[in-house]
Amino acid sequence: MKILNIYYVAVALLLITFASCKKDLLKTNTNPTASTADNYDPNLLLTEVELNYCGSQAGENWGAEWCGVAGFIQHDAGIGQYYNGDKYLNSISNFGGYFAQQYTASVQPVVELYRLTANKAKYANLHQISRIMKALVFERITDLYGDVPYFQAGLGYYERIYQPAFDPQKDIYTDLLKEVSQAVDSLNTSADLPTGDIMYFANGDQIGEWKKFGSSLLLRMAMRYTKVDPTTAQKYVAQVQGQTFASNDDNAIVEHSGQTGVTFNHDAQTILGNDSGGIKINRTLVDTLKAYKDPRLHVIAYIFKNNGKSDTISKHQFGLPGGYTSGGLNPLFNIAIQDSTFWNKYGLIGYSTINSNLLNISAPTLVLTYAQTELLLADAAARWGSLADANTHYENGVAAAITQLSAYGDGATLSDNDASTYLRYHKLSLTNAQTALAQINYEYWVCCFMDEYEAWCNWRRTDNKLTIVTATGARGYPSLVPVNYPGNATGGTIPRRLNYPADQKISDGAAYKVAVARQGPDNLKTRMWWDVDN
Repeated sequence: MKILNIYYVAVALLLITFASCKKDLLKTNTNPTASTADNYDPNLLLTEVELNYCGSQAGENWGAEWCGVAGFIQHDAGIGQYYNGDKYLNSISNFGGYFAQQYTASVQPVVELYRLTANKAKYANLHQISRIMKALVFERITDLYGDVPYFQAGLGYYERIYQPAFDPQKDIYTDLLKEVSQAVDSLNTSADLPTGDIMYFANGDQIGEWKKFGSSLLLRMAMRYTKVDPTTAQKYVAQVQGQTFASNDDNAIVEHSGQTGVTFNHDAQTILGNDSGGIKINRTLVDTLKAYKDPRLHVIAYIFKNNGKSDTISKHQFGLPGGYTSGGLNPLFNIAIQDSTFWNKYGLIGYSTINSNLLNISAPTLVLTYAQTELLLADAAARWGSLADANTHYENGVAAAITQLSAYGDGATLSDNDASTYLRYHKLSLTNAQTALAQINYEYWVCCFMDEYEAWCNWRRTDNKLTIVTATGARGYPSLVPVNYPGNATGGTIPRRLNYPADQKISDGAAYKVAVARQGPDNLKTRMWWDVDN
C-alpha cells in the first residue's frame, strides 16, 4: 500500500509539473516550419485547382475526353484499342476516370481553399474566387455524370464524411447558381489580389476580370436549363447582361509550360505519350469545315504526305470516320475495306491529325471564352429576345472564335480579315429563329474543338434537333449521325452521360444505389436532369 501511495504522489507531481510547463513544452516541441491552417498560404491551393481543372497528371482527360467524349461529338475518331468514344463502346475505367481522379485533384483542394479563406478579411476576394472555382469544378463533374456527391464532398477531414451522399443534379445546379451570383456580387476591387491566380493575376484589373468570368460562367450554367426550365434560364440571362466577357482579352486561359510535369498540358502529354498516332480528326468535322471554307481547318489539322512531311492545306485534309477498326471479322466496320482506296494509298497516317499548334505540352487551355459567351447570348436572344440582338452576338462570337486561336501562338493566328471574310458568307438568318439557332450552335460546336466536354454538353442541351440545309448543301448544325458499331453500349445512339467508376459500388455503395434508383441506370444512355427528352 505504501508503494502505491508513493506511486500516486509521484504521478500527481508529474502531472502538476507537466501542467505548469505545458506552454513551454508546446513551444519547444512545435516545428516552426510546419504548415497549419494559420500559416499556410491558401493562394497555393488556387494555383493547384486552376491547373488540375485542365487535367491532372493522372491523365484522366485522355481517357474520358479524348478516348470518349470527343468521339461522341464527332470531333475525333480512332481505330486503336483506346478510342472507344466514336464507337460508343463503354470503357468503364476510362469514362469513370474523370470522376475518380477529379474528386482528389480538384474537389479536395477547392473545398480546402473555401474553408481556409472563409470569414478572413485578408482573403476576402480569394474566398469569393474559391466559390466560383468550386462551381466551375462541380459544373463539369455533374454535367458528365448527373447526380454526384456535392454538399458533403471533400469534407472527410473536416467532418469525417467518407461516404458522401450523391445529390440530385437539380439541387446541385440551384446551389451553383446561388454561389456564383453571390460571389460575383461580393468581389471587391479594394480588397486582396490573390497571388495564386494563374488566369488573371497578371491582368491590370484582376478582380474586374473575375467578375466577368463569374458572370460568363453563370450564363453558361443558366443555359443548361434551356430544355428543363427556360424561365430560370431567362432570369439569369437577364441578370448577366452587360457583365460578361467583352473581348478575347477577357478569355480565361491557363498557360502551360514544358519545363516541369506539374505545369504540362496534360491532354497533350497523355495523347502524345500513349497513342499519338491513333487519334485522328473525325470526318464529320473535317468535311463540314471544308464545305464552309472555314479558315480554321488549316490551323487545327494536318496530314502526313508519303514523303513524311506535314501538309496543312485545307482542301487536302481527310478525316477519319467514326465507328471503324482496322481488321476484324466484320468487313462493314473495317476501315481498310470501307475506305480501301484511300487506305491502300496512305494508311492511317494519311488521315487528318490535330495540329501541333494546338496539341503540345506547352499549349494553353482555354477554360472559358468570349466566343462561347457571345454565342450563348446569341442563342438566348434568338430564343427569347430579338434576332437583331442575336445577330450582334453571333458576329461577335464567330469573329472571336476565329481570332482566339492566336492564344496558341503565331502558327495558329488568324486575322480579323479572315473572320470578316468568313462572316460575309455565313450570315445569320434574320427571319427564322430555328435556322438562326442552328447556325449559332453549329459555330459553338466548332468553337469548342479542344474543349470536348463543353461541346458535348451544348450538343445535349440543344439535342441536335437544330438542323438546316444551306445553299451549298451543308448542314447548319451538323446532324451527328450515330454509328452502330457491333456490341456498342447504347443501341446505336449518341451517349448522354458517362458511367460512374466501378469502385463506387463498393466504396460508397449505399449512396450509389440511391443515385441510380433516382436518376436511372448507370449507363451511357441515361439522361440527366437538365437533359430532358423534349
